[in-house]
Amino acid sequence: MFYFPTYLALHIPDGYLSLPVNLVTWAIAIALVSISASQLRRDNPDRVITLMGVMSAFIFACQMVNFPIPNGTSGHLLGAVLAGIVLGPWGATLVMSLVLTVQAVVFQDGGIGVLGANICNMGLIGTLGGYWLYRQIRFAMGRSSWQGMLTGTVIASWFSVVLGAIATALQISWSGTVPLDLALPAMLGWHMQIGVGESLLTLIAVSVVWGWRPDLFFDPPTYLLPENLENNSDER
Repeated sequence: MFYFPTYLALHIPDGYLSLPVNLVTWAIAIALVSISASQLRRDNPDRVITLMGVMSAFIFACQMVNFPIPNGTSGHLLGAVLAGIVLGPWGATLVMSLVLTVQAVVFQDGGIGVLGANICNMGLIGTLGGYWLYRQIRFAMGRSSWQGMLTGTVIASWFSVVLGAIATALQISWSGTVPLDLALPAMLGWHMQIGVGESLLTLIAVSVVWGWRPDLFFDPPTYLLPENLENNSDER
């Protein structure tokens, strides 16, 4: 019988997933990385690729700093939504996949054999899902409004952690490792709190970029779009 250590956060260790679940998540992860690389080449690769290295290093650095939560443990920034806001969904997915791979290989943070599942949970659900939610909220409230950016960032960041935790609990349960009625409360009880820290840290980072270089966002405010800049120049 497996002991379920909640301090492992969203990083599933080797031995916790059954072969069928592991194979399915690996297939999804490989497809996700392939599609992301293909889509990135079609979008604005020069701009995104330039920022990908900086974002990877920033997320690595932030994940080394833990913040305390009330139950006596701690969490750290996931960075999935932050990467999506700056790089867009495809560049962010590749960055998160790279970060997770290095963490597993170099720091043994998550198993190498179950890397596909971790990429699914934090790359697919955390990054793509989080970015989609952020974009829907922000654009509905106003692409160029700070209120839209704030609301979208906070809500999407929190959900990126919580939904990733739910996916992790489901995968472990489907593998027969830990019953769902034990895995789900254990994961949610901790990660709903970590999601608050994730939201605050992401908001701080986004606020700095908004005030300093809003043109770095993948979806910049409308007044910074090339066609609007040209119109403003012509009016002068």
